[in-house]
Amino acid sequence: MPILLEKPKNVLPISSAYYVGNICIDPPVVLAPMADVTNGSFRRLVKRMGSPGLVVTELISTAAIHYGSKRTFEMFDVTEEQRPLAVQLFGADPAMMAEAAKVAVDQGADIIDINMGCWVPKVCKTGAGAAMMKDEAAACRIVEAIVRAVEVPVTVKTRAGWQYGQFATVGLAKKLEEAGVQAFALHARYATQGHTGEADWELIRQMKESVSKPVVGNGDIKTPQDALRILQETGCDGVMIGRAAIGNPWVIRDIVHYLKTGELLPPPTLDERIETALAHVSDLVEHLGENRGVRHLRGQLPLYFKGYRGSARLRDAITSADTLVSVRDTLARFANYIDHFEHGEDSPFEN
Repeated sequence: MPILLEKPKNVLPISSAYYVGNICIDPPVVLAPMADVTNGSFRRLVKRMGSPGLVVTELISTAAIHYGSKRTFEMFDVTEEQRPLAVQLFGADPAMMAEAAKVAVDQGADIIDINMGCWVPKVCKTGAGAAMMKDEAAACRIVEAIVRAVEVPVTVKTRAGWQYGQFATVGLAKKLEEAGVQAFALHARYATQGHTGEADWELIRQMKESVSKPVVGNGDIKTPQDALRILQETGCDGVMIGRAAIGNPWVIRDIVHYLKTGELLPPPTLDERIETALAHVSDLVEHLGENRGVRHLRGQLPLYFKGYRGSARLRDAITSADTLVSVRDTLARFANYIDHFEHGEDSPFEN
């Protein structure tokens, strides 16, 4: 049963929907784009479990689209239950970005999101991702090219700036808004921080006050209470959940429920974790094939069981798995181990 707390003040007004162009984002909770994580299988899983208002693909290379990469086209994997869906693109050439945006719309994108926040060197060295913040004129040219090329709304996900302490996003956001951007997501760290340090939510408040289009807050939102607090403190229009959802898609469900009701849901049981992990890998296997699907999730599946006794041994076992049957068998042995442990008995899992 849900845990009923004192209902947070202003929950209902704060958790109201917002619009990206003519697309309603309701509830105002977004699954962030994450490389190698937010593939179609994970997006479907999160939608089914938590019903966020928007899900976003992992970042997709416009150069790879241009050259017809088969594996890149597999990354779209758009299905109706994911909608509304934003496709996130990265690149630095306006013509190629515009071309890729058209392809993404043909593949089913409801929104085109431009990546101006990725700090990974192999992306930034091409002038893409967070490096775009260092050349505002180039960033505006890319936005203008995409806005002219497609009829769906165009959004931008960005960092606070390139260098720590140099808050560049407010001025850039105003220019991008003039160029046609319909909404922003701000990860409140600087590019050079990567994922270190703490997100500075004050920067989200400043950005929200500087533009008229919706601003979605991102960074260090790990609990339902965090989500409510960032909405209250910054006035942002929505929350974007990233790393906290890896191996824990329930966090999306919990945040959506809390913002609507003020209730905290109980954590998932071990059986629920096993069932969800198997659903995740089974869907990906169906899309990519058994060997690729299982290998892709070797690092993520153990995170479903983080904090459990024996989780390190479970991780080692899953790391060597290459078939769906071996994953199922490993999780069944893990469940048996936990059951024996809870009854004070020795378990075969560690033998």
